[in-house]
Amino acid sequence: MEQVVRQIRELESVNSLSKHEQIVQGVLNAINEKLISKGEMLPSVNKMIQELGFARETIVKAYKELVHSGIIESKNRLGYFVATEDIQQELKVALVIYAFDIFQETFYENFRKGLGENIQLDVFFHHNNYAAFDNIVNSIRGKYGMYVIAPIPNADTPELLSLLPVNRVLLVDRYVETKENYNYIVQEFRKSSYEAFCKLKDKIEKFDQFVFFFRKDNSAEPVEILESFNDFVRKYRINAVIRDNYEPGSLEKGKVYFTIHNLELWEMLKDTKAKGFKLGKDVGFISHNDDIIKEIIFDGVTTFSTDFALMGSKAADFVLNKEKVNEVLPTVLIERNSL
Repeated sequence: MEQVVRQIRELESVNSLSKHEQIVQGVLNAINEKLISKGEMLPSVNKMIQELGFARETIVKAYKELVHSGIIESKNRLGYFVATEDIQQELKVALVIYAFDIFQETFYENFRKGLGENIQLDVFFHHNNYAAFDNIVNSIRGKYGMYVIAPIPNADTPELLSLLPVNRVLLVDRYVETKENYNYIVQEFRKSSYEAFCKLKDKIEKFDQFVFFFRKDNSAEPVEILESFNDFVRKYRINAVIRDNYEPGSLEKGKVYFTIHNLELWEMLKDTKAKGFKLGKDVGFISHNDDIIKEIIFDGVTTFSTDFALMGSKAADFVLNKEKVNEVLPTVLIERNSL
């Protein structure tokens, strides 16, 4: 019984939850964490009044809601008991990601499919804006049974994440250093990017210059990729340049271009066609994060990418089974016609 009360008390700081919602979510969290199991008795109404100081009507309302949902049952003169441990139909999941780019849509579709139809999934976008990220986390804490989050690399992120229960958080896509032992399913950038460049070395050297578009003030762009690029061109003495962004119409023969952003890639492909350049011969392209469009456009664009469909499926497995996971998914180089 004390475990149930403790779970409810953890939600008292969440101002957006009413007192009866705190009780409902606290009971669900206790069952979800296997702190109480089927057949076990919940604290009596009088006990809850004594421990929490809530009004009798508030506690009765919460228990009636749980009874109506089939989560608990009332036994005449005996009290309230856990009726089922299968609360997936009541589990609410918050998914916090950057935006709906194609590869993140792939993640979402496989995550949603893996969860099944009975779980409520609410999606929030922070667009790599830390203020938005902070607002989202503060607005959703205490309201969900599971939080799946693509974090922003920021000095304040660990403290922000600490507002959420560690065992109900899954970090995806980007890994951030924290004091807590969060579950995560992420990609790796430093070693995998360097290895991809090395495998493409002979093709890159056929061009006069290697151009990388990278915005150093944008934390959405992994700095590890920039470091790998610098290491690669330094070791093999590749003529290279780093630019902030691609200016439409500036495409030049004899250069191989690498971009993280799809919009820049589409602009360069558009200019390739407009200038009559032969892809893979006059100019070369490398792109980060694979998707079906890059597989078919211009007979294919060379990419290196993690498997976002697999990431989505694995994230869904974690939500459903709650088995500890600390996994870095491999990055795969896919060579195509653009290089």
